[in-house]
Amino acid sequence: MPTPVSECLYCSKLPILDELMIKITDLKVSELYLFKEQSHPGRCNVVYKDHGIELYELSEEDRNAFMNDIVQAARAIQKVFQPAKINYGAFSDKLSHLHFHLVPKYSDGYNYGGVIEMNPQKVYLKEEEYYQMIQRIKSSL
Repeated sequence: MPTPVSECLYCSKLPILDELMIKITDLKVSELYLFKEQSHPGRCNVVYKDHGIELYELSEEDRNAFMNDIVQAARAIQKVFQPAKINYGAFSDKLSHLHFHLVPKYSDGYNYGGVIEMNPQKVYLKEEEYYQMIQRIKSSL
């Protein structure tokens, strides 16, 4: 059953959103967020502008623009953090809002070679560290 807009983490800007992520910036058709949990340094989320949309439901123009936003964010993550690989996850079983997780993986880092955990709750940073990460990502977009 689709999530109503009023219960959508992204559309309604529910308080849990601020507990989980920090908005970095607006992209062409999406918003870019930094996850506060940083087991994978540089982990971000690219969130489509509209609610309840499946990737296959987008017009070709919007789908291409969204994919370009994802690529732009991934390039910035690669430039700033230089991971061995970036994993992409598009989950929405319980939250029907189109978004992609961008999870940098490091050959000597947490869970390399494994499936990403949604929120392992292992690594949190100081506010200044988040701010510095966000500035580095923004300058690389």
